[in-house]
Amino acid sequence: MKTGARYQAILEILVDIFKDKKPADNIINDYIRNRKYIGSKDRKFICEQTWDIIRNRLKLEFDSGSKDARTILLWKIKENLAEVFDNSTYGLSPLSEDEQQLLNQNNDTPYPNYVEAECPEWLFNQISDIEFCKALNTPAEADFRVHGHNRNEVIKRLKEEGINTYPTPFSPYGFRSELRFNVNNSATYQDGWFEVQDEASQIAAILCDTRPEHKIIDYCCGAGGKSLAISSILNNQGKILAHDISSQRLEAIKPRLSRLNVKNIELTDIIATSDTDFDRFIIDAPCSGSGTWRRSPDAKYRITPQILKNLNQTQSELLELAAPKTKIGGRIIYITCSVLSAENEERIANFLQNHTEFSLLDISQLWQQKIGTPYPHSNSYMLRMSPLTTNTDGFFIAILQKNS
Repeated sequence: MKTGARYQAILEILVDIFKDKKPADNIINDYIRNRKYIGSKDRKFICEQTWDIIRNRLKLEFDSGSKDARTILLWKIKENLAEVFDNSTYGLSPLSEDEQQLLNQNNDTPYPNYVEAECPEWLFNQISDIEFCKALNTPAEADFRVHGHNRNEVIKRLKEEGINTYPTPFSPYGFRSELRFNVNNSATYQDGWFEVQDEASQIAAILCDTRPEHKIIDYCCGAGGKSLAISSILNNQGKILAHDISSQRLEAIKPRLSRLNVKNIELTDIIATSDTDFDRFIIDAPCSGSGTWRRSPDAKYRITPQILKNLNQTQSELLELAAPKTKIGGRIIYITCSVLSAENEERIANFLQNHTEFSLLDISQLWQQKIGTPYPHSNSYMLRMSPLTTNTDGFFIAILQKNS
């Protein structure tokens, strides 16, 4: 593809992404999949440039004074216009006079804090930390979790495949790669030796502190990552009830169960009303996903105040559901991949006001027992992980023990 045609492809993708209706990775993948003529070098260029624009969207909007995809793209490439407008058949249409005048202007106005942070203003007002938001806007390394094998053996075998990885600093099951690679091309992956999972999610599974004799439910399990991690920790012993209201999401877990040879997970989209004896009721709560913006920077534009309000209601309802189903001495483990207090500390505080039979477990002590490294947060009873403190996704964990 000529340069102009590459940028025309980027523009078509951005127009769809900027509607803020669908995940950008789905849009990009569908676009490229439907155009077999796009070669590997062109794919790489288109993807890299598109994600760079997404990560700098607010600055480009501010500098160009526009939210229009073409205007933003032109502002991004204005130093290379001669190369881009190469008169190729499938390239960008010629510049208008208005566009030419716009590109000759300079905007020297300092960025507002939310623009500097690359975070929508209403969300930035809830976070109020520029450096934290910048960390959430930085591409993440690729994290993995060994499954049923020794970590050093997995790292060694991957090296023999030409893939260099190294252990994660906290999870004893985790390893990391600075460069992304297609796991489906790895024999080690296909043989079920490891899974893709951020280190923070692995730690959440570890801190569930499960045993084979426990009655365990992973409620709203989604893709089933924590259930699979707990299965590996338990060496395929005991039983884990992996629940989700979406039968489609549960179906998507089945190939993973087969590849990993998992025998101790039972999938269900219902829960018996008579169950009141769970040792571990794990709430993998639906949330804004704000902690995963490193991987999905476009997601921040699809959240609205009303969506957040609805999520808060669902999160509280899930805690209320778990309370009577947890046995005395059992624990509710509340987990989100969010960095917003409204989804985390506020939900726990509201729950505890109405449920004096529960108390917060000291996570710092559990961390010392299970992880063995210095505890990375100032609050011993509600754990936050983030790109700044643990070099992980943003995660929140609170463990509520039911007392007599």
